[in-house]
Parts: sequence; structure tokens; C-alpha cells
Amino acid sequence: MVTVAPQVERVQRKVVRVLTGTQILGSAAVTIGLAISTLIAASLSGSDAVGGLAQTAAVAGAAVLALPGARLAQRRGRRPALILGYGMGALGALVAAVAVSFGLWQVLLVGLLLFGGASSANYAARYAATDLADPQRRARELSRVVWAAMIGAIIGPNLADPAGRLAAWLGLPVGAGPFLLAALVLGVAVLVIQFGLRPDPLVVVKSTRPVESPHCAGGSGSPGGLRIWGSLGPMARLALVGVMLCHTAMVGLMSMTPVHMNHAGSSLRVVGVVISLHVAAMYAASPLFGWMADRLGRVPVLAIGASLVVAASGVAGMAPSHDAPQLAAGLALLGFGWSAGLVSGSALLTESVRVEDRPAAQGLSDLVMNVGGAVGGAVSGIVVTAWSYAALGLIVGFTALPLLVVCLFASLRRPVR
Repeated sequence: MVTVAPQVERVQRKVVRVLTGTQILGSAAVTIGLAISTLIAASLSGSDAVGGLAQTAAVAGAAVLALPGARLAQRRGRRPALILGYGMGALGALVAAVAVSFGLWQVLLVGLLLFGGASSANYAARYAATDLADPQRRARELSRVVWAAMIGAIIGPNLADPAGRLAAWLGLPVGAGPFLLAALVLGVAVLVIQFGLRPDPLVVVKSTRPVESPHCAGGSGSPGGLRIWGSLGPMARLALVGVMLCHTAMVGLMSMTPVHMNHAGSSLRVVGVVISLHVAAMYAASPLFGWMADRLGRVPVLAIGASLVVAASGVAGMAPSHDAPQLAAGLALLGFGWSAGLVSGSALLTESVRVEDRPAAQGLSDLVMNVGGAVGGAVSGIVVTAWSYAALGLIVGFTALPLLVVCLFASLRRPVR
């Protein structure tokens, strides 16, 4: 059993408090922008397919920054990597606001690509919460930071409308307001990380060098970047693929729901409420899934996440465009599935590699997760344009089924974490 020194426990408590604050800010900023990005891109371009690319651009931006952020964390610690992500997100929000002002949907996509840096930082923060955590509470510590994002996620989409009205009052386009507010909020997050995340948790854990789990894979001089895949064990690979599939399914279905609702004439406020419920579900139950992952095992909870995604695809996919309550229920299930997959998969990945290899493995996880999300967002727009939203739900459900089957078999063969 690993004994955590009292001074390390104090640092861990401070780290979690700081990360909790920045998660609130970061998730609020991200959801402010993403709540209206699909509709604005579709409006400026006149194409639903381009609307789907708005979400894709933001997710792709998070993927592009995943490995550079991981390399920066490996060399200098978590603080510089998080500052990079939130700073790029703020810059992207400003570019998006300028693009909306001039009606340039191509520039809007570039801004959203940079804006994805904020999502990259939010995802990386969950791993920062595990650096100094007691191994027996690792999933719960991670889930606390994920849960904190719920506050900002609830507030964010509902700030889009007042921010737009304020922009109109100032003589700016309505669509520019939410992005300007997001840039301001992300600037505050940069300051909180810069002055609050001291000492750096990854620097501390490297200096304390806790005893490794016997399940950890990798060895001295393990490769970084994409090459880290070759040194991962089967549990680490399952975790990585599980997180990626849950995220891909979530982005694919969620990104086209506002467009689907817009076809029935739903107002921005109604769309905002549905997306708020979805994003809140992504985070609200994370402490429960963290507790379950610590007590029942990582792989069984990963299976629960896959089953929730399958159920969500059926509920939402069968909903007419005017049925906001059914769409809200489906997207809430989708959020729960994403949460279970993210919390259990991230904890499983972290404990399955050595301390020295964690930033590289975690960066690879965020890379493939966001690449999957980008592909999901792009394909979802094409599927809805060519066929229907119901067809999209069917495809999402079948995508998650293999993960459910693999996790069930893995749980039967390996009843421990």
C-alpha cells in the first residue's frame, strides 16, 4: 500500500481547488462558444454540413494541441501546458468574433480550431488531478475536477443570448458577443493557473517518485508521442480506445442536435436549454462514476458508459425535431455515457503506465479522443444532410456496441481493476 506524505496531501488539496476553479471558467467559456457555433456557421455558409464542421474544427483544435501540450507538460509541468491551452482558446474566440463581424465562415472555422485549445486544457486538467492522488482514490479525485465543469457548463450556453444582446447594444453583430465573452473568461482562467497552480503537481510527483503499480506498462526510455502506443499494455489500450469511442459518439450526436431542432423552428433559448441539460449530464454524475470505478473496477464502469451511449442513440435518434423533451432525455443519457467512459477510462490509463510515461500516454489519449470527435462531427453533418438525424442515431449506437462487448468480456476475464 502506497503511503502519501502529509505535505503531498496538502499540495493535492490545493491543486484540486485550483483545477476546480479553472474547470468552471473553462467549461463556461467553451460551452458559450460551442452552443452557437454550429448555428452561426450554418447561417453564414448556408450549409448544414458546414454547421457540422464548426464542432469538428473545435474538436480538431483540441486534438492538434494534445501532443504539444503533453510534451510541454513532460518537460516543464502541468502549469505551462494548461496556460498554453487556455491562451490559445482565448485567441481563437477573438478570431471567431472578428469572423462573425465580417461574415467570413472560413475564418470562423480557423478561430474555432484555435478555440479548441480551451477544451484541450479542460481535458488535460483531469489528469493533473491524478498526479498526486492516492491510488485508491484516483478515479474520485479525477471525477471531482470533471464534476466542477458542470457549473460552467450549465451557465455557459445560457449566457450566449444575453451576450449577443449586449453585443447588439454595442453595435456589434449578435453572434460576436458570445465569443468575446468566452475570450474574457479564458483570459481569467490563464491568470488563475499562472498564479494558483503552485507548486506544479507533475513536478512534485516526479520528485517524490511514488512506488509504481505492478500493472504499469512501459520501461526505461519508453517512446513519446504517437510511438507510445507500442509500449502500452492491453488495459491501457482498452482505456484509450474506450475514451475515444465514447467521445466520438457524444460529439457526433450532440453536434447535429441543434441543427435538427432548428429545422422545427426551435428558438435559440430552447436549443440552449437542451444543450445545457446534455452538458450538465456529462459532469453531474462523474463523482458517482468515480466512486464506482474505485470500488467496482475501471472496466465494468467503462462497459456501463458504452451501454448508456447505445441507449442514448436510440432515444435521441427516434425523436422528431420538434420534440425537445425526448431530445433532452436522449442527450442526457449521452452525457452520462460520456462521463462514465471518460472517468473510468482516464483512471485506467493513468494507473496502467509509469509516471514518466503518463504525459505521453495521456496526450495520446486526448489526441485520439479529439480526432475521433472531429471525425464524428464531420461525418454527422454529412449523414444528416444525406439521410437523416435518425440515421445518425443508428450509426452512433452500432459504433458503441463493440466497446460494450469487449468490456463485458474483459470484466469476466479480469475482475480486478
